[in-house]
Amino acid sequence: MAWIVLVVSGLLETVWAAALSRSEGFTRLVPSLVFGVALVLSMAGLAYALRTIPVGTGYAVWVGIGAVGTALYGMAVLGEPVTTARLLCLVAIVGGVVGLKFLH
Repeated sequence: MAWIVLVVSGLLETVWAAALSRSEGFTRLVPSLVFGVALVLSMAGLAYALRTIPVGTGYAVWVGIGAVGTALYGMAVLGEPVTTARLLCLVAIVGGVVGLKFLH
């Protein structure tokens, strides 16, 4: 169960990062509210998962999911460049996260 919560919390990290970008410095209400709710839920889920998952592994997985998700969101929705090098870097992050999970 802790791993499922951790993955969902990592996905929520992507949500709050995207909402933070859309909030335009907290000047737009709805994205600011989405940011706050997603941030609290993401942190709460991380805290719950870290009760049974080692902090180094759990935090790295949480950040990895958030970083990859946010980068993919930027490429797919915000028109950020999609290059082979960027995609290979994201694959490296995923590989590291998967490796940490299996070495847990």
